[in-house]
Parts: sequence; C-alpha cells; structure tokens
Amino acid sequence: MSKPKVLLTRQWPEAAEARAKELFDVQLNEDDHKMSVEELQDAMKTYDAVCPTVSDFQITSEILDVEDRKCKVLCNFGVGFNNIDTDAAKAVGVVVTNTPDVLTDCTADIAMTLLLMVARRAGEGERLIREKKWSGWRPMHMLSTKVTGKKLGFIGFGRVAQAVAQKAHFGFGMELSFYDPYPPSDDVIKKFSATKLESIEDVLKSADFVTLHCPGGGSNTNLMNAERLGMMKKSAFLINTARGDVVDEPALVQAIRDGVIAGAGLDVFAKEPSVTEDLLSMDNVVMFPHLGSATTETRVAMGMCSLDNVKAFFDGEEPPNRVA
Repeated sequence: MSKPKVLLTRQWPEAAEARAKELFDVQLNEDDHKMSVEELQDAMKTYDAVCPTVSDFQITSEILDVEDRKCKVLCNFGVGFNNIDTDAAKAVGVVVTNTPDVLTDCTADIAMTLLLMVARRAGEGERLIREKKWSGWRPMHMLSTKVTGKKLGFIGFGRVAQAVAQKAHFGFGMELSFYDPYPPSDDVIKKFSATKLESIEDVLKSADFVTLHCPGGGSNTNLMNAERLGMMKKSAFLINTARGDVVDEPALVQAIRDGVIAGAGLDVFAKEPSVTEDLLSMDNVVMFPHLGSATTETRVAMGMCSLDNVKAFFDGEEPPNRVA
C-alpha cells in the first residue's frame, strides 16, 4: 500500500523531518518560504494531509473549498489553531489536530522571562551597555520593580498558565489570582494557593502583573482593550504569550504612553510579523519574535506530535489531539 502524501508547509527540525520521511511520502518546504493562498489551494488537491503552522495564511473556506480536494486532515504544528477556520474544515469533512502539552514548559519560561525583563528593565539596561552609554553604578540608576512576592493575575488558567504559576509561586513567592470560564480542579487551585475570581475585571484590578493565557480569535479579539487596560494598576505590567489579537495594540500603546500601565512584555502580535510601530521605541516594552516554543527540544517534540496525529488518522484511529 502506498504511503499517504503529506505536506509540511514550513521547514521543521531535522529530526522531525527525518521521521516524516520514514512514515510518509512527504513534501518538505526546503527554502522555508511562506506558501501563497494558491499554493495552499493546490496542496488541498495534491496531498492526503497538510501540516500547517500559525505563520501560514489562514486556512479558510477559500483554501478548503477547492474542487477535487484530496486533503482529509490538517495536523497543525502548534497548540493554537486559530490559523485554521475549524467551522469551514468541519463543513467539508476535514479533521483538524494540534500539538498541546509539548510546548507548555518552554512557553511558560518565555512568559516568566518577559515578566522579569520588563519589571527589571533588562532590555533597556542591555541596550545601554551595547551602546556604550553606561557611566557606572549609582544608587538611583535604573530603579525598577521588584518581582518576588508580588501579585500575578492570570486570564486563563490552563496548562501553560499553570506552568507559569509553578515558577512564579514556588520560585518567586508570587500571590496568584485567575479568571477562567473553565477553571481547573480544586486540587490544582489549592496547589498554587490561587484565588479564583469571578471576572477578568476582578483580576485586572488587583494584579501587579497580568499574564494572558487564553485562545485568540472570536470573542477574545481585542479582549484587552482600552477599557480593560484602564482597570489595571498604574504600576502594573501586561504579559502576552497567548495570541497577538487578544490585545488591542493601539490601545496598549496609548495606555503605556499615558502611564495608564507601567509597561508590557510581548511575544505575540496582532498582525505578525508586523508590529505596531510605536511599540518599537518604548523602553518599557520588551518584545520577542514569537519565541514561546522556540527551543530545539520543543520544536522537535511538536513535529513528532503532529506526525503522530497524521499516523493515527491514516491508521484508522482517532487522532490523539483532535480539535475539530
């Protein structure tokens, strides 16, 4: 029996691509270019499975609804899948999977890195040294915000949020609160001595740091708007490792410029790879180019997870990480 034909839409780590070659008749993206809508439409007619990423064009009915579509399953390389219109996929009978769990720890590491950097003015300090403008230690130079013992509020308290909670509470003695419409068990809440609050607004009003861990798209688009940013403490920082569209970037710029909040740490942006221009010149904003899962270990694991979903589907089994 011939092997299923599978397309990887972007370049993957070598180990994951090697396994893909073993399992399937695979097409790699050798030059790692962003495929056009036309290329993705052609892929729907050419391959049994496509493994897309968040950096592709959104896979909507325009791509899925092609004549003579051959593709039966989209195995996303990533835990977030708002790059795929799952309703459109369901409408044409295409299964959708993601890669949860394997990127939890590294994304949590990045959230804590952003929190520490923006609180302690680390990016600003490093630039000072690189630009040879440091004149030496002095008592009032670059005073910043203490992290240990402060209040950390979570919007969403799923896997990544709980990994951040582990580091923040047990590593830095932070006091935790959260809002999540689907809260974890009482045992999880008790483990972190966390306070479950009844609304996003309650979290915003009490926290010294607010970290976002909710899905993007839909009703969460611009969840952090001007009104909600205005509910945060003037001394508070916003951390986003979720999805860029959760934050209204122009409103964030205005809130930081007006001193409504103290600053932000961002790993994701609303229109990646474009970044709102005004953010680039703000010293009290730390920005990473979507590095949450960017360790070799995690990206290999994500590839393996995606391939496990492909294999299960074509073995006639329920894919372990099906989302649609």
